[in-house]
Amino acid sequence: QVQPVESGGGLVQAGGSLRLSCAASGSTFSRYALGWFRQAPGKEREFVATINRYGSTTYYADSVKDRFTISRDNAKNTVYLHMNSLKPEDTAIYYCAARDHVRASTTDGEYDYWGQGTQVTVSS
Repeated sequence: QVQPVESGGGLVQAGGSLRLSCAASGSTFSRYALGWFRQAPGKEREFVATINRYGSTTYYADSVKDRFTISRDNAKNTVYLHMNSLKPEDTAIYYCAARDHVRASTTDGEYDYWGQGTQVTVSS
């Protein structure tokens, strides 16, 4: 059983960048597809980005495409979310999730393990 642990959140001005990291605790990430989701105050959790087991396939929400990049380093048991050109509407708690499957998924119900989340706040 794997436990994702997120880090790297914080406060940034609009137009700035952040890199979120998610490390595996208790097991290895190498067998899992991984995803990032976010939840803003008063809103439902939404998909952000996902990557398959081998790092060869990625999908992004339209709202973050061309600004965010998901990547993984299986040797370090870590998945990253590089966020550029941040906007106030990107403010949310960002969650890392692991899916015991080779394929990436945009559906939160298909993920087996979730981290506690890291807060990202973008000021205007």
